[in-house]
Order: sequence, then structure tokens, then C-alpha cells
Amino acid sequence: MCGIIGIVGFSEVAGSLYDGLQVLQHRGQDAAGIATIDGSRIHLQRGQGLVKDVFDEDNMRRLRGRVGIGHCRYPTAGTDGGDEAQPFYVNSPYGIALGHNGNLINTEALRNEVFEQDRRNINTESDSEVLLNVFAHHLDQENSLDPAAVFRAVEGVYRRCRGGFATVATVLGLGLVAFRDPHGIRPLVLGKRDRPEGTEYAVASESAALDLLGFELMRDVAPGEALVITSRGDLHQQQCAAPATHAPCIFEYVYFARPDSMIEGVSVHKARMRMGVKLAEKIRRLRPDHDIDTVIPIPDTSRTSAAELALALGVKYREGFIKNRYIGRTFIMPGQSERVKSVRRKLNAIPLEFKNRVVLLVDDSIVRGTTSRQIVQMAREAGARKVYFASAAPPVRYPNVYGIDMPAAEELVAHGRSEAEVQAMLGCDWLVYQDLEDLEAATRGRQERLPVFDSSCFSGEYVTGLDDGYLERLSHGRSDDAKQQRRLAG
Repeated sequence: MCGIIGIVGFSEVAGSLYDGLQVLQHRGQDAAGIATIDGSRIHLQRGQGLVKDVFDEDNMRRLRGRVGIGHCRYPTAGTDGGDEAQPFYVNSPYGIALGHNGNLINTEALRNEVFEQDRRNINTESDSEVLLNVFAHHLDQENSLDPAAVFRAVEGVYRRCRGGFATVATVLGLGLVAFRDPHGIRPLVLGKRDRPEGTEYAVASESAALDLLGFELMRDVAPGEALVITSRGDLHQQQCAAPATHAPCIFEYVYFARPDSMIEGVSVHKARMRMGVKLAEKIRRLRPDHDIDTVIPIPDTSRTSAAELALALGVKYREGFIKNRYIGRTFIMPGQSERVKSVRRKLNAIPLEFKNRVVLLVDDSIVRGTTSRQIVQMAREAGARKVYFASAAPPVRYPNVYGIDMPAAEELVAHGRSEAEVQAMLGCDWLVYQDLEDLEAATRGRQERLPVFDSSCFSGEYVTGLDDGYLERLSHGRSDDAKQQRRLAG
């Protein structure tokens, strides 16, 4: 999962891109980058680390221009090295810098095509560099540089690239380009800001970034739609892909997106509230005479669901864990040993809230189970009489192939196991998962235009379809062992 942002303004945009990336930092902590257009030059600064570590006063001063894009990354395809920080750049045609959120599921075939047919070289293992070269190739086939030519080039991308992707790019001599995969799996929103000189535009992974910068949210970029915003500030838009099943990623609402964002017209905050209510309804069905004394969230993402769950059950909601905010998100950390060490550094229990109580711990989801198992043990050590565990999402049984670094299937705690078996592995006295139907209803709310979600990590149903052997190859590349070998080789 990554964060992307692009701005076309009437003044220097580097500072705004920096601020926007900080809002999107939760989407990737591995690397960050900014590219700006300044007349006939593209200025590019990128590197490993948090946004605040990649940019300083000197390199920000060099990022001149009124058109630019930004990217923050955590690795889902390729390696963890700094050479895969984005945006990527190619000088032909014209000079293009591109940032990408998502994952292509036909990268290897495309890599061969790009080299053998398009006569273009790929320097990294990143699918984003492949996507950039596919776009560059099709734009190079055009005899002009205008919005119509870009739209035809994007149509070429859609014909060849499969997967989930949201993309921003700068093209020298034109301006900003943005497009979204035909299923709308990865999010992308469009905003505007009125100035005396005219209207400035921005696109971003989440509306929270637009809010900070004073842009008004206009709408989501439609699935299969491309936008061209010229350096003069003219907005052009066109549907470039045939209609397909609209299936936004449901895990954005469960975990990744900020609660103050709107995605597909749905408030992430309200969706999480409804998840808590649905989970409370299930608990009442299963155990109408439950003995829960206290509901305690596992900070931070589950707080909203946990608070609504407690309210619906009529029991106390309490903060039972204190979080060290200077430790990264364990879901994103690269290796099992690193995740194990980080949990105890990140969370500390308040014994007063656990001692002699039956506590219901609430988390947004359970992926590997490593963190959950340690937290259950921490609750017991703090004096809990019984420890129940509730997940606001269903069991994660399958890898995500559209840009979320969920591990190899065999590293998912629920893969091939019953809920009773997962409960035993976590060491809790009772485990309750949200039902998928309830999760989708909670996310949808009143947005009846969203009948389908990408819920593949729960259901194993992939909206794009997958080639034979793809999951096996993905599993080999995403396992902790494979990542460790790449780090050692690097």
C-alpha cells in the first residue's frame, strides 16, 4: 500500500506535496519522493525513510515548479531498497515521472514485453517501473502531446496492465496525468481550490490530504477514468476503459485509510462505527448472557469500532493499552522477528483496567496473529480473569494481490484453520470474527451504488481473475524467508 498525491497550482507546490505526504504517511513508511516540473526540467528527490527524513531544506528548495507529484511507499512488489523509491523517471518521451499505488498481477509478462517488444529497459524489480514504461511506450507512439494523446496512451495501459492501481504522473510540456484501474480497487480522489488566478487541482489517495491543503473534495476518480490537468490549470477527463465490476478494496475501510477520509462517498469513520454495531449484534446472538465487563481497543485503528461495540452491548469502554507512537505499524514491518520485538516496545498495558475483569479486546483484523497472541498474553499478565478477542473483520485466509503486503498464505493465521483452531493459537478464551456479509453492509452504509467490494483476502474471490500458479509465485516472493534472503543479498 502506498500514498500518492499530485498538484497543479499557481505557485510553488513542493511544500504542499510535502504536507500532503505527511498526511498519507500511514500508507507507507519505507520510502518517499517528490517530482516537480519547472519549465523544461523535472526535479526529483526520493529516498528511503519517512517523509521528514527524506526531505530537508536544501532539497526542498531545489524542487521548484507549479506542477508536481509525491509518493510514500511500503514494499509489496520488488525489494526494500532505496532504488525502488518513487516517483520513477524516464526521459523518453518528453520526460515522465510516475508514482503508483497498487500491484499489477501480470508484471512478469509485461516485463518481458517491455524489453522484447517495446525496446525499453527495466532497472528494478518494481511493477511501478513496468507500468511507467508501458505508459511511456504508448505515449511515444503518438504524434502529438495533448490530452487526447495521453488518453489514447492510457487506453494502451488498460489493455495491457491487470491488477489494482492508482497512478499520478508528470509529463514535461503538458502537466499532470492521473488514472485509476478499471475496477476502482485502489482509491483516488480529485479536489479543487479556488484562487484569484483561477482553480488549482489536486489528486490524492485519500481526501484527508486534500482537507489539510484546503482543497475541496470534488469526487472520486472513476474506475477506468484518466485525468489530464495542464500546467495552465485546464482539467480534461475521459473514460478510457470499458465498464467493469466496480470493486473498491474493503481493507481500506477496515485498516488502511484514515478515519477522517471519504472514499467512494463513504466516511471511513462512519463505516468503522457500523462495523462495531454489527459485531455487537453478532455477540448478542451468540452469547445473549455474555459476561463481558470491559471493552478495550487495540490502538489505534480499532478504537471507533470498539467504542460503538461497547455502547451497543451496554458495557464499559476503556483504554487499556498505552501506545508508543514512535514505533512503526507492525503490520508493515518486514520480518517476523522484527514484528515480535516491536509489539512489546509499542504497547504497554494499564493493569487497573484488566485486573479481575472479563475483557473483550477489539482489533480491526487479525492477519498473522503474531501481535494478537502477544496482546492476549499481555492482558493475562495484567490480571484479566478472562480474555475475549473480537475482530472487526472476517478471518484473513487469502493473500491480497492488489497492493497490500499480506504475507504468503501459510503465514496467515486463519489460512486452513477453523475459528476454534485460531482461538487456541491466540490463547484467548473466546474469539469472535465479523461476518463478511455484515462487514460489507457496514462499509456500504446507504451507498447502494457499491454492491461489490474487493474482499478477496476474506473470500478468495479475485475480481480480476488470476493466472494459474500466480498465488504460488506470490507466496514465494512474499514469505518472510524470501524477504530475509533479499535483505541478505542486498
